[in-house]
Amino acid sequence: MTKESIEMIPVSELHDFPDHPFAVRDDDAMREITESTKEYGILTPITVRLRDEGGYEIISGHRRKHACELSGITEIPAIIRDCTRDEAIIMMVDSNLQRDCILPSEKGKAYKMKMEAINRRMGRPPLIQENGGQNGHTFSGKTRDLIAEGANESARNIQRYIRLNELNPKLQRLVDERKMGITPAVEVSYLSPAEQDLLMETIESEQTTPSLSQAQKMRKMSKEGSLNEDTMLDLMQAQKKPEGMDIVLRYNDIKEFFPKAYTPLQMKNGIMKLLENFRQAQIKRARNQQSR
Repeated sequence: MTKESIEMIPVSELHDFPDHPFAVRDDDAMREITESTKEYGILTPITVRLRDEGGYEIISGHRRKHACELSGITEIPAIIRDCTRDEAIIMMVDSNLQRDCILPSEKGKAYKMKMEAINRRMGRPPLIQENGGQNGHTFSGKTRDLIAEGANESARNIQRYIRLNELNPKLQRLVDERKMGITPAVEVSYLSPAEQDLLMETIESEQTTPSLSQAQKMRKMSKEGSLNEDTMLDLMQAQKKPEGMDIVLRYNDIKEFFPKAYTPLQMKNGIMKLLENFRQAQIKRARNQQSR
């Protein structure tokens, strides 16, 4: 076999990538792929590598393989790569991150797998200890920056996604369902497993998830040893700022109302002055109505 070749492979000889972080869902996208497969077949070969146990390990193409199974197709075109396990992990992550609708927890698992694979290839030990993480989570800052260069993410976001691996499955699910934001989830990830279980119980009883400020307080109290059932409940019962209360005025939307030489600060002051005039006019109108 050459270093790389394309062959027709029986679908029955294909095996999922070990610890594959991206779920194959029977959703609308999967139904579209299946219909296309029934009509045109597989137009883009999948990528695989040989398994020591026999058969082939899928690097890229889990959904295409599933579409074949749903369509009754027994063979699939595949590029056979001669690569190491770590090279395969990096290829698997990079190819799947191009997909739409990837869950935050899936990104977190994928980035962690890629980070560990790069470190092993370079013989690089973890270089940066995540700030005081109770779970001892470590990773290489240089590797994180390297991953960010090849992804549409900042190094800081890569770090956030990787931290999601420290959440218990129920809390991860809240992030995936967009019931808890990623930034408060990162703060929560520093809680001990027992504290995370307690938080989940409190979330279910109070029917609310922590804001960023509440999560930051929990992390601080956990570090101090003062986070318990009572203090967590008090925090969660504190009124949160309603979502969507911040108003953002984009420069391109308002620049036409001001002289070109105006700075953003001058624009802000002008808007505040107009709002104050509006408030005074409302007060004057209310007084006039009362005097009638």
